[in-house]
Amino acid sequence: MWKYVATAKQVLWEFVELGFLAVLALILIHLLLGPGAGGYVASVADNVTKFASATSSGLLGIVIILAIVYLVLRRAGWSHSQPGGRTSARK
Repeated sequence: MWKYVATAKQVLWEFVELGFLAVLALILIHLLLGPGAGGYVASVADNVTKFASATSSGLLGIVIILAIVYLVLRRAGWSHSQPGGRTSARK
């Protein structure tokens, strides 16, 4: 049972990462092409701008720093389940 929960959790996190990368790619396209990028790209950029302006800059900065630290540690293979901080088997 827990194996299926762990698998579902991993799949959901991969989906979240892909969604986050898609939003970042759309923002980059909007920055590069400007108004000529299209309506959908502009609406995503507007939504991100509204979200960023609604949150305080301090909170947003903390979230960005924590996200970067999490991604770096995950890519480096850090895990608190193994002594020494490295995972033994990569999938």
